[in-house]
Amino acid sequence: MAAALTTAAYARRAALAVAAVALAGGAVAFSRTLVGVFYDDGLYAGIAAALASGQGYVHPHLPGTPAVIHYPPLYPLLLAPLFGALSVDGAAIAAKLLNVLLAACGAALIAWHATRTNLLGETAPRWLAPACVGAAALAIPVLTVQSVLFAEPLFGDLLALAVILADSPPPSTRWPPATAAVMAGTAAALALLTRTIGVAVGAGIVLFLMVRRVPLTRVLLAAAPVVLAAAAWGVWTAMHRSGIDPAMAINYGSLSEVVQQSGFAAFGSRAPDLARPLGVITLGWVPVRPLYYLFSAAGLAVWLYGFRVILQRSAIGLSLLGYLAILAVWPFYPDRFLWAVLPWVALVWAAGAVACYHRLPRWRLPLAILVGVMLVGYGLFQVRGALGRWWGTQQAQISANFTELLPWVSTLPDDVVLATDDEALVWLYTHRTAVPFYVYGYRGAEETHPTPADHRAYLERMRVTHILFSGFGGGSDEELDALIGAYPGWLTMVHGWSGGRAVFQVTRDH
Repeated sequence: MAAALTTAAYARRAALAVAAVALAGGAVAFSRTLVGVFYDDGLYAGIAAALASGQGYVHPHLPGTPAVIHYPPLYPLLLAPLFGALSVDGAAIAAKLLNVLLAACGAALIAWHATRTNLLGETAPRWLAPACVGAAALAIPVLTVQSVLFAEPLFGDLLALAVILADSPPPSTRWPPATAAVMAGTAAALALLTRTIGVAVGAGIVLFLMVRRVPLTRVLLAAAPVVLAAAAWGVWTAMHRSGIDPAMAINYGSLSEVVQQSGFAAFGSRAPDLARPLGVITLGWVPVRPLYYLFSAAGLAVWLYGFRVILQRSAIGLSLLGYLAILAVWPFYPDRFLWAVLPWVALVWAAGAVACYHRLPRWRLPLAILVGVMLVGYGLFQVRGALGRWWGTQQAQISANFTELLPWVSTLPDDVVLATDDEALVWLYTHRTAVPFYVYGYRGAEETHPTPADHRAYLERMRVTHILFSGFGGGSDEELDALIGAYPGWLTMVHGWSGGRAVFQVTRDH
């Protein structure tokens, strides 16, 4: 009992220490940039504002305010009171602070659970699990994600709660097993209603309980909330999918739209990219390509061995495998999704390294070299990122750009319809109806773009009156050039800024 109490006390101290580290990192990376610089954060904020004003679960910046079917509702619901009670700037600050707190809470939960359950194995030093979680919480990409209004911190908390309740509920709860199963399923269901990929969490927990051979009743109790949440969200998206124009279906439509466009040809298209972001932050400093690939292969082998170990100990094993499987078949780059689960990724790798060290003594020296190389790489990446403030560079550039453009845009009549990049950002600060100018789709794993005729037809369906070209890059410049070349005289520049930025007015009946 004394040993158990000591472990429990150590786990609590570790959780507090990791929370403090995460809070410090979040404070350093905190920014007051405009909401919407990373696109999704502007959409979340706009939806929250619509909820707060009583419009419902809609996109208030789009013509006709169609229902939201791309983003599950939990995170916008969390933000709604802030955007209802405060100005946009005030709500943005409060919401960013909330994200920092959520991220710290998630890191603390993971560190506490991994320590109290000896997730890395009985032979692992007790400090190793919280050290892995703390290092992941300070990763530059993680700080970037939590410094804007993304749903990842909330998703991370719910994922941690679901895993904790499925693995081993805290003794203080004194819940019967059936109650713990329901609560685990409920946490997984809420994760799904935060990010649709949370379906992997629900499936992983249910499968883990089955592998543990718990009574079927408990398995069904855990599965029920997940099934209900998935069904409810599926019905909602099916009922409202017709409100989204096909040209913007990739960014605004349901996830089934992506499947329909990409089809089976995209399956596995992003699998090679799964390890790339992790290699960048740990092995990017290795200058010789053959050595980089050698260390990458060795690191991947340890990671896979870690899954073999973790699958027997925790629901996170199957949940994370399902999560990664979805990323492997999705046509988008997986980077942001990986940063959302980086603490768990680090723990799985550490579990594999510990197991290799004790079970494969002949490989201890190569393992030590690999660990050393990865630690040096991660340290160099972090130092360079901290000195360059990488978490805020792109945000600051986009924010400064729109800070210059928005005052003039606000002088346009209230009834204009703008086609622009970062359309939700434009609406939040000018309340001018705005649609995406840059549109694209998929044919298999290949990204496709509209012909000038299709693009013009889409803009006319949206009754666009002006096009705001906010800067070069991202594909908007190419699509704008194609329209100007195909339809001379259809667009007239009415205002310009340095660097080619401009507002064009659409000439009707031309």
